[in-house]
Amino acid sequence: MSPEPLARRCQAVVEAWARYRAAPSMESFVELAVSVNSFTEFLRETKNVGLAHASHDLEQAILALFQPELAHPLPQATVNALDGRIQTLCAMVKAQTALAAARFDRRQGVARLPAAATAPRGFLIGHEAERWRALTDQLAHFGAPVRFLTWDEAVPETVAAPLLLLDLRSLPWGEWRARVQRLRARHGLAQIFCLGLRSDFDELYEPLAGGADHCLLEGTPVHALVERILELTQSQEPEPGRVLIVEDSKTASHLIRRTLEENQIACEIVNDPRQALAAVKQFHPDLVLMDMYMPGCTGVELTRLLRQHPEFISVPIVYLSAETDVALQVDAMRLGGDHFLTKPFNPVYLNAVVRTKIERYRALRRTMYHDSLTGLLNHTSGKNTLDLLLESLRAEGGQAAVVMMDIDCFKQVNDTYGHPVGDQVIRSLSWLLKQRLRRGDLLCRYGGEEFLIALPHVDGEQALAIIDRIRDDFSCVRHPTGDGGFYATASAGIALFPHHGTSQALIEAADAALYEAKRTGRNRVCVAP
Repeated sequence: MSPEPLARRCQAVVEAWARYRAAPSMESFVELAVSVNSFTEFLRETKNVGLAHASHDLEQAILALFQPELAHPLPQATVNALDGRIQTLCAMVKAQTALAAARFDRRQGVARLPAAATAPRGFLIGHEAERWRALTDQLAHFGAPVRFLTWDEAVPETVAAPLLLLDLRSLPWGEWRARVQRLRARHGLAQIFCLGLRSDFDELYEPLAGGADHCLLEGTPVHALVERILELTQSQEPEPGRVLIVEDSKTASHLIRRTLEENQIACEIVNDPRQALAAVKQFHPDLVLMDMYMPGCTGVELTRLLRQHPEFISVPIVYLSAETDVALQVDAMRLGGDHFLTKPFNPVYLNAVVRTKIERYRALRRTMYHDSLTGLLNHTSGKNTLDLLLESLRAEGGQAAVVMMDIDCFKQVNDTYGHPVGDQVIRSLSWLLKQRLRRGDLLCRYGGEEFLIALPHVDGEQALAIIDRIRDDFSCVRHPTGDGGFYATASAGIALFPHHGTSQALIEAADAALYEAKRTGRNRVCVAP
C-alpha cells in the first residue's frame, strides 16, 4: 500500500489536536476524538498492528475524558499527557511511513511483479529451524521470506516493523508472557504470531496478555498457516463505506455527514423520504441511516417499503431519532430496522455502530458473491463483473487483457494425493494471483481448477509478461504432503479487448489459447490471434 494515506491520516490527527490547543472547547475535543477514532480504524483495517495499538491507547485516553463535569480547556497536566501520546504516535508513523515508502512498488498502472531479492523482514524465533522448514519455504515462495533466529539472538533493530513468528513451546512455560512482552516493548510496530499452541485457555491467554497479536493452533496444516499469516499481514487501503442519510432536517443531515466523512465514509443525503428508493438504487449504500419521523413518511414506513425489494432485504438500516420509548424502538426494529440510536448522538459511538454494521454486511455479501475455497469472485459474479468492466472500458476507449488460467494435470493431483491436497494447490495459485495482481484487476475462480482474470489498461505484451511470471513462480511452489511434497504447473491463454468485443468472445478466445498452451506441452502461456 502507498505510504501517502498513512501520512495523511496521521496529519489529520495532528491538525485536530492543533485546533483544540488553539481554541479549546467541547466541540473541538469531539472533532479530535472522531479523528483519532478514524485513524485507529484505518490502522486496524490496513493491518498496521503496532500503530493500531498506540492509536487505540490514545483513543481510550481521549474517550475517558468525555465527562460532563470536565471543563475545557483541559487541565495542563492532561494536555501535556495527551500531547506526549500524540508525539509518540507521530514518531512511530514517521518510521512506518519511511519503511512503506521504501517498499512501495509504484507499478505505473501495470500489475505488480514481486521483487526477487527482498531482504527478510520476518523472523521465526525458536530452537528448531527444521521443525518449521515447510512453513518458511512456503512463505518465501509467496514473497514473505523469513529468517530463523534462536531465542538467544536479537531481532535486528534496523527492521522497523518486523513480522515475528514465535515457537513459544520451545521455551519453559513460565517464560512465555515475559518473552512476548520484551519483544513487544522493543519492536512496537511488530506483528507477533505464536505458532503451534494448543487450544487451551492458559496457552492462549499468556502470549495474548503479553502483547501477541495472533495465536495459530497446533495441528494447523502448513498451507492454512501460510494463508492466515499472509491474510493478516498484507496491508491494503480499505474501500470506503457508503452510507445513505435519509433526514428531513438539512442541518442534522449535514452534521451527520460531516461526522461520518471524518471517518472516511462516503455519504449521500436525501431530505425527502419519497426520493429514498431511487437513491438506494443509484447509490448502492452499505447502510441506510434514517430519521424516525419525517413529513409524509416515517422511518418505519420507508423501511417496510425498501424491504419489499429482494436486493435491499439485507442492507442494514439504522434509525436515528429523539424517540426514547423502548416499545416503539422494539417495534421499529421488528419491522425491518437493525439498530436504534437516539439524538443527540455521540459521534464516536455513531461511527463505531456504522462501521460494525457495514463490516458485517460486506462479510455477508462476500459469502454470496465469492468462492468459499479461495475467497475469489465465483463464476456468476466474475462474469457479471467482467461485463461491467468492459462496458466502462468501451465508454472510455480503453483496452484490457482477459486470461483463462488452469492447473495442469489436476485430475492426476487429486487421484494421487487426494482432494484436500488438490484444494491446497488451488488455494496456492489463488494466493499467488491475489499477491501479484492489482486491486482493480478482476480475479475469479471460474470453475474447478480454472481461473478467469481481467487486466484493465494492459496490452498484450504486458499481460504476457505478468501472467508468464506468475506461471513461473507457481511452478516453484512446493506443495507439502504427508511423506514429502510435489510441484504443480499451470497454463494460460490470453485474449485482448477490444480485438474481441464481448465478454463471451473474450472468454472463448482465451479458452482456445489456453487449449493451445495445453496442446503444445503445458506450463506455458499463449496469446489468442
